[in-house]
Amino acid sequence: MSSPFPEPTAAIESRAEVFLGYLDFFRDRVVARTGQLSESELRASRLPSGWTPIELVKHLRYVELRWLEWGFVGVPINDPWGDRREDRWHVPAEETLAELVAALNAQAARTRSIVESHELTDVGMPGPRWAGAPPATLERILFHLVQEYARHLGHLDIVAELAGTDTGERPAVRTARWRTWRSG
Repeated sequence: MSSPFPEPTAAIESRAEVFLGYLDFFRDRVVARTGQLSESELRASRLPSGWTPIELVKHLRYVELRWLEWGFVGVPINDPWGDRREDRWHVPAEETLAELVAALNAQAARTRSIVESHELTDVGMPGPRWAGAPPATLERILFHLVQEYARHLGHLDIVAELAGTDTGERPAVRTARWRTWRSG
């Protein structure tokens, strides 16, 4: 699935659809970026922090799970921190990018279902996700998820650029501009 860039001037029926459009777009870009990387690039880190692109895919799936299912809806989750081992992102060698992308896409469908069945002003269920703090509204959670995806996609763009693959919102346009600027 290829989600178009959510142009700010495009008419959107609701604020919830604005959030969902950005989340779809960012997810799509994460999948596209990681799909361009070789297996060794997926599982190696180019950054001092040590995270890998395949770990980022798993982390983003769990971010949505933690905030929306475990936090907002209050669904008991056996291992809400299943993207971590020893306080660090982790993907076992046997887990594949295809499996993680399928899990991310399934999580996206659950996210959409949750958002479409609630009002943005609805408050999450009390539970362990909030660590004693008052639960957040759906709107605040979605805003947090958008910033989380935007930040991590920016990180992934740096890794993709270092690996020599496409980056940015519209890679073909940006690449054409860069080639014109470089040759001109």
